[in-house]
Order: sequence, then C-alpha cells, then structure tokens
Amino acid sequence: MSFLDAFAAFILLVLVLTAIAVFVLMGMAPGYIAKRRNHPWPQAVEVAGWALLIFGFVLWPLALVWAFVDVPQKGAQQ
Repeated sequence: MSFLDAFAAFILLVLVLTAIAVFVLMGMAPGYIAKRRNHPWPQAVEVAGWALLIFGFVLWPLALVWAFVDVPQKGAQQ
C-alpha cells in the first residue's frame, strides 16, 4: 500500500465519521433545543426530529421550527 492509498483511506474515514457526526447532531438538535427552551412537549419534538430526519429529510426543518415555537400554557392570560 502506497502512501497515497493510505492517505486517501484516511481522508475517506474522516469524511465518513464527519457525516455520521453531523447526522447524529442534526437528529439531536430539535429535542435539545426544545428541552433548553422548556417546551411543553420536548419528547415529542425529539421523536419528530429523529423520525423526520430518517424518513422524511425534507420535512426535518419542521421539527426544528417546532422546537422554537412557544406554545401557551393552559390557563395563560392573553
């Protein structure tokens, strides 16, 4: 194995690991944001984030937006 082959394999490994890390961070982001903002349904936002990322990548931003939406609490005065 030449140096160039080893270097190419190393770069490929780094790219694959980076892609996996970005995928995991994107899946965790809506749930993490919802928990930090005291969203009333953080578990639902977390599940929606993972489900939409895996099954409907185009709709994943909806889970991210949902994490930022402040839903009024029951009995809140308007």
